[in-house]
Amino acid sequence: MRHPPKITLIGTGLMGAPMARNLMKAGHDLTVWNRSAERAAPLVAEGAKTAATAAQAITGAEVVISMLSDGHATGALLAEDDIGRALAEGMLWIDMSSAKPEHARAQSAQLAKRGVAHLDAPVSGGTKGAEAGSLAIMVGGEESTFDAAKEVLMAMGRPVYVGPSGAGQLCKLANQTIVAVTIAAVAEATLLAEKGGADPVALRAALKGGFADSVILQQHGQRMSDGNFTPGGLSRLQRKDLDNTLAEAGALGLELPATQAVRDRFNHLIEEMDGGDLDHAGLYLELKKRNNLT
Repeated sequence: MRHPPKITLIGTGLMGAPMARNLMKAGHDLTVWNRSAERAAPLVAEGAKTAATAAQAITGAEVVISMLSDGHATGALLAEDDIGRALAEGMLWIDMSSAKPEHARAQSAQLAKRGVAHLDAPVSGGTKGAEAGSLAIMVGGEESTFDAAKEVLMAMGRPVYVGPSGAGQLCKLANQTIVAVTIAAVAEATLLAEKGGADPVALRAALKGGFADSVILQQHGQRMSDGNFTPGGLSRLQRKDLDNTLAEAGALGLELPATQAVRDRFNHLIEEMDGGDLDHAGLYLELKKRNNLT
């Protein structure tokens, strides 16, 4: 792969747009495409190329990065005839969306028939990590393919090879399980402190550096005490990830009771409280409603 390779990024939403900016900062020749063209327009104004269709955007690329809502969206894109015609032997497709491991394995097998390499490389770190270029990137696929793509991935964060195809998505599900269950714990601790007369801001300062400290405590705890639920990570996508986790656990014959309980609470936030487009720290609102608090 020549350096810098010609890259196409598909999906310029909350995460894709700052990831694209970091690729440009690293000097990569970047083309972007989004189904809603206006979401890609700011990146084009900043120097990225674009095209009328996804197939045209992909044509001639050495690396294609997809950052879509889920594995179904990526699969639907790959199923389009004009995308198939745009793919060329020797390309690399890196799917950085959050999906099921089975979707990653299916996409890898599908692309291999066309001589296109594949990595599943979901991320963690939210919009702040995407903007800072500090995302945790969990990568599954052939290790030699990872080695060839590592420089591209490093422009967006810290890539770690975790195993064969699908392993990246499996690690992302593990990550999302920890995130969701920890958000629930932080919400309960924040509400307990607040109602008991302690200052939640002081609570976070007191716990900083101890065993209970975490990025979630500091960032999402602040969101909860500030009442700021402008999305960095959407609640409806958090539920989707938990559904995928539980499906994978079921296939492995595992029961994950804490994950199931938190998933059901996110479901209530989304379906009964119209909170699907709130940040996943909005689970705090579900907890307050559960306690008849406003």
